[in-house]
Amino acid sequence: MSVFRTLTPVLERALQTVDQRFSRFIQPRRLRGKIIILSYCGWGTPQRVELTGRVVLPRTLHPPQNADPRWRNFANVLRRLSSREVGGVGVDGTLGGASAHAESDADGYFTLVFEAKEPFQAGWQSAELQLTGRNRMTHGWVQVVDQARFGVISDLDDTVIRSDVTSLPRMLMTVLTGNARSRSPFPGVGSLYRALTRDGRRRNPVFYVSSSPWNFFDLLWQFLDYRRIPLGPMFLRNWGAELLHGHNSYKHRVIDRILRAYPHLPFVLVGDSGEKDPEIYAEVVRRFPGRVLGVYIRDVTAGRGDERVLRLRDELQRLGVDMVLARDSFAAAAHAMALGLITPGELRSVAESVERWQHGLIKM
Repeated sequence: MSVFRTLTPVLERALQTVDQRFSRFIQPRRLRGKIIILSYCGWGTPQRVELTGRVVLPRTLHPPQNADPRWRNFANVLRRLSSREVGGVGVDGTLGGASAHAESDADGYFTLVFEAKEPFQAGWQSAELQLTGRNRMTHGWVQVVDQARFGVISDLDDTVIRSDVTSLPRMLMTVLTGNARSRSPFPGVGSLYRALTRDGRRRNPVFYVSSSPWNFFDLLWQFLDYRRIPLGPMFLRNWGAELLHGHNSYKHRVIDRILRAYPHLPFVLVGDSGEKDPEIYAEVVRRFPGRVLGVYIRDVTAGRGDERVLRLRDELQRLGVDMVLARDSFAAAAHAMALGLITPGELRSVAESVERWQHGLIKM
């Protein structure tokens, strides 16, 4: 590990040098092509909103179908991963009377920051985006959070969507040959997340933090929408030099930003036992006392490594926060109902969903 830490800055500088030289060669050629904006999901408060996106040359992706053969799904994955990003391009945006401008970096990413003249309306809003000097307009969704009882921060892989991250061969087969319709959620997860985010007329926000690359944003968004799992801003990774910084530090930074953006909002944290979610969430509890209502960890390791989770559970109990380790969504829903976060009727809905799956009445 110490050798890796020593080599990381060297590798990062080498990758940056290669990237800079490649950009100087390829970017002028790409600027002459048809450029589009890929808008991700923005987030913020009535006073300030961030919207991230990417400037790229378009790729043709076949719309996902349940019966798509694996080779077609694999071809779509390759098209996503071989994105042709364009740097040095201006992007202008408007949201609720506020304007913002940004320039895409060497990997094509940009972030528009909207500062409200009048408070942005809470809920889902649409921002208008266009390339500087060009007339073609596109839209991006943003989630503005004002009044909510609590928020949800959730992992995606092996927490919401089956990814088999504990087995490299199965993970590669699942990720590389599946699509937004063929990939499966865990039983009851849709009912659980709908219950957690529904609060009368108001909506509790959900934020997804994953180590998947931004190239998979459209696949993940389509998956959530198709499976009726509440949509929310996603925080994904740039699969370049950023990978050298590690999974843990990345998640810490993102969750820290979310909690500081909403200083009066408590959160429920949802993850799995396959990687380091228990340790990361335990550190969040320590750093933000009183801000975490509960921690739900899906047990995907069949008992392996449960001792470390149970030790963390005992520690968090002493801090006044329950960490629930469970194989399905019902245990988390039962704890959420005991805290008053969801209703008994919503608990029954989760239980029925899990039961139908167990009896083969739901095809995942």
